[in-house]
Amino acid sequence: MTSTPLAVDLPSSVKLAEGRGGLPVLDVSTPVATGQLYLHGAHVTAWTPAGQDPVIWMSRASRFADRTAIRGGVPICWPWFGAGREPGLSPAHGFARLANFTLVGADVDPFGAVTLTLRLTDADVVGLPGAEHFTQPFELTHTVTFGSDLTLALSVRNTGTMEYSFEEALHAYLTVKDVTAVTVEGLEGVRYLDKVAGAGKELVTQVGPVTFTGETDRVYHSTGAATVVDPALARTVTAVKAGSADTVVWNPWTAKAAAMADFDDAEWPTMVCVEVANALADAVTLGPGESHTMTARYAVASRA
Repeated sequence: MTSTPLAVDLPSSVKLAEGRGGLPVLDVSTPVATGQLYLHGAHVTAWTPAGQDPVIWMSRASRFADRTAIRGGVPICWPWFGAGREPGLSPAHGFARLANFTLVGADVDPFGAVTLTLRLTDADVVGLPGAEHFTQPFELTHTVTFGSDLTLALSVRNTGTMEYSFEEALHAYLTVKDVTAVTVEGLEGVRYLDKVAGAGKELVTQVGPVTFTGETDRVYHSTGAATVVDPALARTVTAVKAGSADTVVWNPWTAKAAAMADFDDAEWPTMVCVEVANALADAVTLGPGESHTMTARYAVASRA
């Protein structure tokens, strides 16, 4: 198992185990939920609240290896989103999801919810692919609470002496039965940028709920909640957020799924991404000593 330090003792409801590819993983099991959190990328790979089907989607073809992004779950996109705002940035979505975080907090509340806190600094990413494109001092703290809801809080502190900006996203992959029957509510009337190739650069206004009839890659300028309505699973999954100006909705469809080596060709109907983000023109700017926190809370409800 890859050696990654734990700075705290673990409660009985959290176990450190050897995960796929030998990567260390924290297994959470309480009366209210089960979950998994890899220290590699501070990456949530499972969350199932009691009495529900699994909520977080993982690709069968996902790779688990050092300096490699995990496909599915909830990757942290930082300090840029996608290809970034400047030419030549690589890898896609930045380097945070390639880094090994340190666990610095582990707590259980009276209701059984487990909160795990992980940290990453500029000293931890030296030599990582892409780190040469962002050399500013930082402290990244990711706090994940596994309970009846899944709550994620990504905090960034500028520990240097110069102002800088960054993009960020919590790239949540959600399990659905059939994306062609799914809708996303809460984005009606919102302006969005369609990032599908050939869509153009003009903003589009969402009319009615979001539906899926082909490749979907949209950045909605919205600070409100968004709800995935899944009639086949008879449930909704709502993303409530704070400190976020954008919501990203994504499904690769057939051609893009087939083009990704870590995405099984036949899996695309069983997932949808509803991501909490600050991207493009909504990048965050921090002065020396300043901090910013972006929070996402995913809640599941049964639906008749």
